[in-house]
Amino acid sequence: MKKIRIESELEAYDDLKELPKDIQDLMRAAFEARDAAYAPYSKFHVGAAIQLENGIVVKGSNQENAAYPSGLCAERTAIYYAGANHADQKINTIAISAKAQNKETLTPIPPCGACRQAIAEYEVKQDQPIVIYFMGERGAVFKSDSLRNLLPFIFTQEYL
Repeated sequence: MKKIRIESELEAYDDLKELPKDIQDLMRAAFEARDAAYAPYSKFHVGAAIQLENGIVVKGSNQENAAYPSGLCAERTAIYYAGANHADQKINTIAISAKAQNKETLTPIPPCGACRQAIAEYEVKQDQPIVIYFMGERGAVFKSDSLRNLLPFIFTQEYL
């Protein structure tokens, strides 16, 4: 038996103002998407904004349903829209922001496991990493240069 060590490297920013202006603008688009979330059950609003290689920004927010598994996260809402409507464009960057109605969310909140897998699919498809910025409603922002930092053992078509 041997042990395998896996390490991830992220950049941490104390505040949105430390980011380049284009990323601040992308995160503000994620805020707009977050504010449009439909989350009557969890009271947890998430917004995602995707910057495509041609400059188009695609937004998505979480959409809940009384039949819980029928809802969809913000990241997947945005990435599937991008894939369906801009299939010829690579995804450069995703900005994500989450806000709970019942408490302050000041810690960066990463994508859930299902969203990580969806993002991984697009990284593999486009053969190019997707930069991911994520934060709570305000405060610190984390940056990952690739989904592989958040999900090192991605499941791909190679296993099928």
